[in-house]
Amino acid sequence: MAVRSEDFDRKVILRLATPGTRSGGLNEYVPGPVTEITVPASKRDVSDSERVSAQEVGAEITTRFQVRWSSLVNTSTVNAKDSVELDGLRYEIVAVKEIGRREGVEISAVARTDQ
Repeated sequence: MAVRSEDFDRKVILRLATPGTRSGGLNEYVPGPVTEITVPASKRDVSDSERVSAQEVGAEITTRFQVRWSSLVNTSTVNAKDSVELDGLRYEIVAVKEIGRREGVEISAVARTDQ
């Protein structure tokens, strides 16, 4: 499956978490800074669902984003600790895989749509 430029009709923000450190007398975990990168992407909604839990209805949507492979965005730098933002909706990344031979990256992510 080739990555085609004309398919990248969205601009998404990738929020990439950097590793944190341990510091202080109590060896507390301090999260690292978050790097934000805006990249062109394609978007395909895969599934949606609703569930009832503790008298509340929750809705979520699973989406696949495709972006070009780069030194900043690849299967080594993007993982489940990161997130994608599009149109004010935050998607938590659940899986990342390579497209072709370093042509692109497919990101599967889930967003809560009831918030």
